[in-house]
Amino acid sequence: MNSIKKIGVVFGLLSVLVSCHDKSKPNYQYMPNMYEPVGYETYQEVGISPTGSEAMLPPENAIPRGWMPYGFENTIEGKELASLQVSPLDSLQRDANLKKGAELYGIYCAICHGPKGKGQGTLVKREKILGVPSYDDAGRNITLGTTFHTMQYGLNSMGSYASQMNTEEMWQVSEYVMQLKQDLTK
Repeated sequence: MNSIKKIGVVFGLLSVLVSCHDKSKPNYQYMPNMYEPVGYETYQEVGISPTGSEAMLPPENAIPRGWMPYGFENTIEGKELASLQVSPLDSLQRDANLKKGAELYGIYCAICHGPKGKGQGTLVKREKILGVPSYDDAGRNITLGTTFHTMQYGLNSMGSYASQMNTEEMWQVSEYVMQLKQDLTK
């Protein structure tokens, strides 16, 4: 009699499971997020999350790590104020800064300004761009600060290099440009 009861219980459970089975979707989902993802727009408010893991816009006036804002505006007056600025780089490492500045100048600047700063780079010689100044041009007031300002914001047909070089690298290039200017005026 015991075995007949066991067979009856097993048969009853199987009939319940088979009758509740729906082939269009699974009965149980142990980890539903694996099957049905929750889609969020990246910068959309989604409410308060217990994990706090949604992407959010940074707070107003936040400064990215490793970057310092430039203190002069992109105006003529800002450039004039920048002309008085001195390099914040360590003067004891001047040779290393000039070496790194020469390397970066060769990558970013020499194509237009030329390897010696005479304004005769490859693109100028091929007449792809015109009007690139020589660093020894007496009509131009090229200083360390204005060179950095020009790389930060760009000037005329020259675009900004702030997205390609960090602040230290732009100061290194600025110091190298001043070295080229000094070499040209000798």
